[in-house]
Amino acid sequence: MATKKRDYYEVLGLNRDASEEEIKKAYRKLAMKHHPDRNPDSKDAEEKFKEAKEAYEVLTEADKRRAYDAYGHAGVNPQMGGGPGQEGFGGFAEAFGDIFSDIFGGAQGGRGRASVFRGADLRYNLEISLEQAARGTETKIRIPTMETCETCKGSGAKPGTHPKQCETCHGSGTVRISQGFFSIQQTCPTCHGTGKMVTDPCATCRGAGRLKKHKTLAVKIPAGVDEGDRIRLSGEGEAGVNGGPPGDLYVVIHLKAHSVFQREGDDLHCEMPISFSQAALGGEIEIPTLDGSAKIKVPPETQSGQVFRLRGKGIKGVRSSYAGDLMCEVVVETPVRLTDRQKELLRELEDINRKDANRHNPRAKGFMDKVREFFAG
Repeated sequence: MATKKRDYYEVLGLNRDASEEEIKKAYRKLAMKHHPDRNPDSKDAEEKFKEAKEAYEVLTEADKRRAYDAYGHAGVNPQMGGGPGQEGFGGFAEAFGDIFSDIFGGAQGGRGRASVFRGADLRYNLEISLEQAARGTETKIRIPTMETCETCKGSGAKPGTHPKQCETCHGSGTVRISQGFFSIQQTCPTCHGTGKMVTDPCATCRGAGRLKKHKTLAVKIPAGVDEGDRIRLSGEGEAGVNGGPPGDLYVVIHLKAHSVFQREGDDLHCEMPISFSQAALGGEIEIPTLDGSAKIKVPPETQSGQVFRLRGKGIKGVRSSYAGDLMCEVVVETPVRLTDRQKELLRELEDINRKDANRHNPRAKGFMDKVREFFAG
């Protein structure tokens, strides 16, 4: 009595809406597990391998799969399964060949077609000022690139002639090499994946189909860009090979060092020197901003290093809804080149401070107390 065939989807452990990639993945797993070379003395493994192979061959071919989905086993040829020898290995190698073609650079676009490659992406480092980054700007850049040869239109052949089919790969751009248990698909070493051989090369590009040129592009820099931001110019990279699409150009932003400000995200930081008397007595000082200047009030007894925040005086980033802040750190400047009178006044001030250190120099007094406690302990 003939054994009833199992449902192909059940054999592979899949639902009926499984994609082709899911079918291949399931078959690879079963084929690896039950292949006769791995189970030389197991009839059960051999049968499961043949069963999986048959299911794979039906479900990965569109017409057969439609027939099977509509009529079951009656809709397809029941004699499709290969034996455990070389035929069975062929289906196994074909399934695993897709993996290795990805790893070793097989032809894009399917078997039997020459390789079509997308052009390389290019990177251009653009240095701009902090003001340009804050307000946005437009500039022109000149870049080297590979462009399709206008003489031969990218074919590499002399006008009036045509490339011939590669005799090694017969136009597919790839060759299959059997290495033990696997069949590996590799780029054809003769035509380097093009599938063609140019016997009468174009004099302009010498058969390459592309030429190295320079081109000038206008680049719009949006307001608020920061260090390391990238601007993508679609299709402005290198030309593709064999009619492939061009790559993209990425303009990477770098900010020049600024003489006054340092940027941290959307905030700006700066240092503002003030005199000893300004710090002690307080007053109003003018500080720079990207838009001009602003005034801030310095309270009496301000210490060096104190930071004043000016809200909204920073930069509005590309992805921000409001501008950052300006952080101004005041630095008390010690006077230099003192006159005799200045020295006399400062000595008098120092004598007064020493007589009542707790009142006039609380931080210094507190620090010295901690030092004494440390050595006493």
